[in-house]
Amino acid sequence: MNRYTRRNFLNTALAAAGLAGAAAVAAPAFAQGDYPTRPITIVVPHAPGGAVDSTARLFADKLKDELKQSVVVENRAGASGMIGAAYVARAEPDGYTLYFNASIHAINPLLYKKNIKFDAVKDFAPVSMLAQGALIFSVNPHVPANSVQEFVSKLKADPNKYTFVTSGFGSAGHLGAAQFLHEANLTGDIPIVLYKGAAPALQDLVGGQVSAMMDPMLSSLPHVKAGKLRALAVTGRERSPLLPDVPTMRESGFKDFEFYSWYGLWAPAKVPAAIVKKLDAASAKIMATPEIKDRLASLGFESAYKNSADFAKYIDSEMARYQKIIDAAHITVE
Repeated sequence: MNRYTRRNFLNTALAAAGLAGAAAVAAPAFAQGDYPTRPITIVVPHAPGGAVDSTARLFADKLKDELKQSVVVENRAGASGMIGAAYVARAEPDGYTLYFNASIHAINPLLYKKNIKFDAVKDFAPVSMLAQGALIFSVNPHVPANSVQEFVSKLKADPNKYTFVTSGFGSAGHLGAAQFLHEANLTGDIPIVLYKGAAPALQDLVGGQVSAMMDPMLSSLPHVKAGKLRALAVTGRERSPLLPDVPTMRESGFKDFEFYSWYGLWAPAKVPAAIVKKLDAASAKIMATPEIKDRLASLGFESAYKNSADFAKYIDSEMARYQKIIDAAHITVE
């Protein structure tokens, strides 16, 4: 059974975020008719430079043009994204504090049932799903495997020799690795080493301290292109145009394996429907432009716009899927 522990500062950090967010509720009332009349802040609950932050900044740059108003990205990292989420959950629902996150927002409440200080569904209003990206399943070049099936054979022959690494507890890469090990009948045999961020995880993967990783293309692709990592597969339904010779997991013998890290925009719950509608309409225009599609493609993502209602349904379906993975892999928080 895989068991994972988190540091004791989690509750303290979340409590502090709650106080900060509570202060925001005291903000003055707004006039929605001319929204927006002042700068908008998009809170990204992760450190600068990662996949979530990079996608958020790309979107924010276009949102300011669409709304004719300044849009600022503010990083509030910590506690697997829950510091920033708690802050936004308690912010004034006036449309001037928004929230940009990845699929981990739908994973956290399934893992931190006792520690989480907000309701990831009820405390947020889904605005739009914006993009998604398949993960690269890569290994250190010294791992003697050129395909997923060869790697599975190596894992089963000598499980103590290999380790998975993930950029964070509850990340898409974490659940993707857990699903792979479960489907390969290796749950509990191969450890998943948890890191705080993609950069240190990839550093040790390149250095050979760990064996394999599932990670967004934005961070892993440069290492693959440089020959520092070997890509065994991608986790999307189709091959990536950035790695046309690398098969999908389905082509590699895992017929039902499809995993994406997806990205969306939320507002605090109780935000006026008119504001959600305006933000959603702006999102639809932005994500349909050839410029944004090309830019996302160059980073290993694709435009995957869903309107507010469809995004809410998608979150529900993804949470149900994630719960099955968590249960099958026996992922727990102590």
